[in-house]
Amino acid sequence: MKMPVVKYQKGDKVMGRWPGSNLYYEVKVLSFDTTSQLYTVIYKDGTELELKEQDIKSAAGFQTRSRSRSRSRSPGRRRSRSRSPARTTRRSSSRTAAAVAAAAITDSVPSSHRETRLKDNLEVRLSPLQQTEATENNSNNKHEKQEEKQKEENNTANKVNEVDAEPEKNQGRYNLRRRKDDGAAKEVAVKQEQLEEEAKKAAAPAAALSTPLDFGGKIGAYFWLLFLPAWVLFLVLQVSQGDPSLVNFPPPLPPLEDFWDTQALGFVILWIVFQAVLYILPVGKLSEGMLLRSGERLKYRTNGFFAIVVSAVAVAVAVHQGVDLTYIHSHFLQLAVATFLISVLLSIYLYVRSRYAPTEKLALGGNSGNVVYDFFKGRELNPRIKDFDLKFFCEMRPGLIGWCLINFAMALAEMKKHDLDAPSNSMILVNLFQLLYVMDGLWNEEAILTTMDLMHDGFGFMLAFGDLVWVPFTYTMQAYYLVIHPNPLSLPAVTAILILKFVGFYIFRKSNSEKNAFRRNPSDPNLSYLKTIPTATGKSLLVSGWWGVVRHPNYLGDLIMALAWSLPCGFSHLLPWYYMIYFIILLVHRDSRDMSECRRKYGSAWDEYCRTVRYRIIPRVY
Repeated sequence: MKMPVVKYQKGDKVMGRWPGSNLYYEVKVLSFDTTSQLYTVIYKDGTELELKEQDIKSAAGFQTRSRSRSRSRSPGRRRSRSRSPARTTRRSSSRTAAAVAAAAITDSVPSSHRETRLKDNLEVRLSPLQQTEATENNSNNKHEKQEEKQKEENNTANKVNEVDAEPEKNQGRYNLRRRKDDGAAKEVAVKQEQLEEEAKKAAAPAAALSTPLDFGGKIGAYFWLLFLPAWVLFLVLQVSQGDPSLVNFPPPLPPLEDFWDTQALGFVILWIVFQAVLYILPVGKLSEGMLLRSGERLKYRTNGFFAIVVSAVAVAVAVHQGVDLTYIHSHFLQLAVATFLISVLLSIYLYVRSRYAPTEKLALGGNSGNVVYDFFKGRELNPRIKDFDLKFFCEMRPGLIGWCLINFAMALAEMKKHDLDAPSNSMILVNLFQLLYVMDGLWNEEAILTTMDLMHDGFGFMLAFGDLVWVPFTYTMQAYYLVIHPNPLSLPAVTAILILKFVGFYIFRKSNSEKNAFRRNPSDPNLSYLKTIPTATGKSLLVSGWWGVVRHPNYLGDLIMALAWSLPCGFSHLLPWYYMIYFIILLVHRDSRDMSECRRKYGSAWDEYCRTVRYRIIPRVY
């Protein structure tokens, strides 16, 4: 077989066409994928994209053509074109600002001028974006009139002239289009220091295979591998005590033989196999995932709601046939240990198979070269056995539906322990709230395909342990607590907690639906009312609707629901409030990860987004 000829080598500085436009910018070649025939390049602001060979041109040839002058060019235009596209000045803007500004200026030029310019130029060659004095506008109209006036005075059709500006106002300008009305836009100032900083970042060598390490890096990976299982063990032992207050910390360890029960391992394996069978059944929608770095879109069988309904029927039949589900309460520790063992074995398998996976199948975050860190974070992005997606299955099925099964078993255990004909109103609220949460997630299972876990994180110990052990054995703390410590609630208290829960659920569901719809089809006419900030990657950032209130309205809804889950347990002990405390820490950490990733990815557009949407999770608080 003839090997493909690689025209551009790693480290070459060339001119790359920005996707969806005719604009070329200086880029640096990072790598070439012989399978997809795509070059990975990095722009001056640090944005990495994959380009076809026909979208890349030699910088030398570009400069040669830019010096040639067509007969239709005026002397004023000759001067602006004499500068090499690769050359920058202190007033030159970043590639991000130049791309958006060039598009806005093109729209402000009459169509006759645009047609003439297209005939004169086979390619668009950018000169540095000139700066205009900053004026406060809410639309493009004044800005466009000012440009037209300058063009008439200087007898040029395609050039924005320089005007004097005070040093403190000397900023690059670019226009942000509103999705509903292309004629109106919001001007955004980019500080010169930010542009220079981005240029320095672009000049620095970029890592092609991995991203900056999180969770404390390599040392942090050792810590989390030891701490997470120990913390689950502590919670399970602490909640089973008659008095789970902090004065009884640490809880006494049971005899070693009490940690293991072969029957418990058998039940866990049976449950996972049962959920796997439901997953592979050709029932439900076959959904497409988001576009991956490899250029492919994976398909997923999103039949989670079908799975939980069938599981509920199976559990009801089992109870009717005399199966004692209170076994889950009395063997909670042994079930947790058995599930932990399975998660470790799965993680080892995932790491070993990832060593043989092609580079394009690996996650950027879990490919550090350190065995412990990569084992913890996960190397392979979407490990599959044929069409069986291991990460998607573990994320949505055995642990999530198992959470509801354990809660139901705790309700039966409460009735048995206290000789009740029905569960207490506190237990009913906890079961109802958390069942609604899980069923909503499975009904909207397709939305999980746009989340950080599915799109960016590799599948390793962190997610395997989290999905199989952490979720079902720590999120059930409230239900387990109420078995031993019942907390009767008055009717007004029940009503208030119900209202709080559904307010949180409404915010959570509406904001997530808005985000998911926009990610899948930004051009949807039903979303035309939303305002956005365009970015250099071709994507846009929402700055209105729910996402204009705070940067993570779904986190806000989640926190309100977490509060509603904890209130039925009362205030006698801190332990049932563990979920609320943990969730605050989790969401703050996720927000910081998201901030770092988006600032790296979107550059100055993200900084403007943060100035527009000031609060992260809680309005006027955080």
